[in-house]
Amino acid sequence: MLITPAFAQAAGAGDTNSMLMSLLPFALIFVIMYFLILKPQQKKLKDHQDLVKNIRRGDTVVTNGGLVGKVTKVVDDDQIEMEIADGIKIRQMRQMISGVRTKGEPAKDDAN
Repeated sequence: MLITPAFAQAAGAGDTNSMLMSLLPFALIFVIMYFLILKPQQKKLKDHQDLVKNIRRGDTVVTNGGLVGKVTKVVDDDQIEMEIADGIKIRQMRQMISGVRTKGEPAKDDAN
């Protein structure tokens, strides 16, 4: 029932080439997952950040909750103020904007 010393010594010698070939499918799976899942997700995140950064007054935006409104004021880097109905204004976090439907005109500053 015990393993003889001859079998124990023979099992210790491993082939590095076979070990490399056994790890190759895992590396291949990781490369495929990177190009099919991670890379498109990073591009989508970058596009959303650019969209949120470029929101201006007058844009018609859609929130993640489905509200559609017109941007009346850019409060700061994190918040915007939008009008969802006549006279009803709400503050919304920029990151919660899912899309811009209509681009508005850029605000013109008076040089007084």
